[in-house]
Amino acid sequence: EEEVSGAALLALNDRMVQQLVKKIGHQAVLMDLINKYQQQKNGPEPFTYYSESASPILPAISGDTERQILSTFSPVEQKLCLSSTENEEGLIDQRVLKQKRNLRSCSAVCKMLHWKNSYTLPAFPYDVKILLAEKKCPDHSMRIRIIECLQADMTKYLAGSLYPNSQQYNFVVSALLQAYPFLDDDGNGFSVWKRALKDRFKYVRRTIEDDEQVLRNKCKFGHRRGQRRKSSSAENKPYDIKVLTEDDPAYLEGDAMYENINWLKQEYMKTQRNWNEVNNRMNATIQIRRKMISDKAPLQDILRVFPFLRCPYQLFREFQILTHMNIYQKTVEILEIYSENILSLYLVKNNPITIMLQENLKQHTEEDILKYMKMTAACLLLPDVFGDDSSLFAAVNEEVKVVTPVLEVKNPFNVNSCEFALYVEKQEVAQLEDCTTALAALVAAFYVFDIPCPNRIYRTLNFLESLVFEMRCPAF
Repeated sequence: EEEVSGAALLALNDRMVQQLVKKIGHQAVLMDLINKYQQQKNGPEPFTYYSESASPILPAISGDTERQILSTFSPVEQKLCLSSTENEEGLIDQRVLKQKRNLRSCSAVCKMLHWKNSYTLPAFPYDVKILLAEKKCPDHSMRIRIIECLQADMTKYLAGSLYPNSQQYNFVVSALLQAYPFLDDDGNGFSVWKRALKDRFKYVRRTIEDDEQVLRNKCKFGHRRGQRRKSSSAENKPYDIKVLTEDDPAYLEGDAMYENINWLKQEYMKTQRNWNEVNNRMNATIQIRRKMISDKAPLQDILRVFPFLRCPYQLFREFQILTHMNIYQKTVEILEIYSENILSLYLVKNNPITIMLQENLKQHTEEDILKYMKMTAACLLLPDVFGDDSSLFAAVNEEVKVVTPVLEVKNPFNVNSCEFALYVEKQEVAQLEDCTTALAALVAAFYVFDIPCPNRIYRTLNFLESLVFEMRCPAF
């Protein structure tokens, strides 16, 4: 489908392989095979075993070192070590099996020497490079990207294996902190980064069901073969579709559901998206999505399976499916009608938002900009009008500190640098263009993700709800 022929295959880079192959272990194996073939074209390696396991990023062990290690074994052992076509399933003498076990320890020694010589950090994405070059401490999302790069690089070096040992973790984390000392958080950075890297490997292994090494270890440590370990609270997760019986009508739609979810994930990564098809696929997966939300699945799992809920348009669309109301249009009407009334109230006269608005109004004369500023101020002043806790509504030029849906607002009256974002459980869900979109997204988030309204912001949200659903006409 992608028209990858022989010449194109050898020209694939890491990013292309990530788009072609779903699982990281398979990506690593494919890149290793491509690198091996390119090395064979340039000239054969002196030892077949090490040419297969060597990483193109790390310096190879010298031939003298290999000969010194191999010289400690008998000719039969050396022959086994250099052969890559040994039949594992045939009848093998027990003495040969013992020699092969010794050879495994030999290969482990060789690999450990390989790691000890020098570990070179992978090429990080451009924005990560810029942040590290400026010696800025990365936020949570940037830390995850760094860990993902390290994990993919280690998997590639280990020829697809997802089980590094403790010393290999130590070498990688030490190389990271040596290159970027500012990542060492008050001396605890080593353990924090190592723990994060281990957790990343666990996360990758958890969903793999067709890798023999992973399955063998899952059986060894008590997992059911070919399945993930499930807690009692997660026994009926909505995305475990294949546990349904054939008597259930949804069983016939299981494969199609997985196909839709995978398509949505891949489409979300593209810069130009087929929005008509996105709408169709989101419609097709509405039942499983609502079941996940009603079963109180973690927000990060919901957004991982359905990443398009991060798009304000899809968030509004989901709200409209649930309520048959166009929340964005209603929010525009609310702010246009009530903004002047809100700003004229005496109780907000000395509010910092009002003072900030008055200072910025003097710098502009354009009618559209003045209207935009007043609507923004009216939006941010709503909790103060109803005597609610404004920190549960919007964090203006400060860090988000609450787990319920809240807006993060930076430079609200600066036309060129204002920023709006929706946060849920202290993680950013969506970037928003203006105060109208932000207010609509905030109200929609409570409905779409089925989150109870906090008591200290209830009156404000009840006011907005009554106008959106046209239940009554509230007055100040």
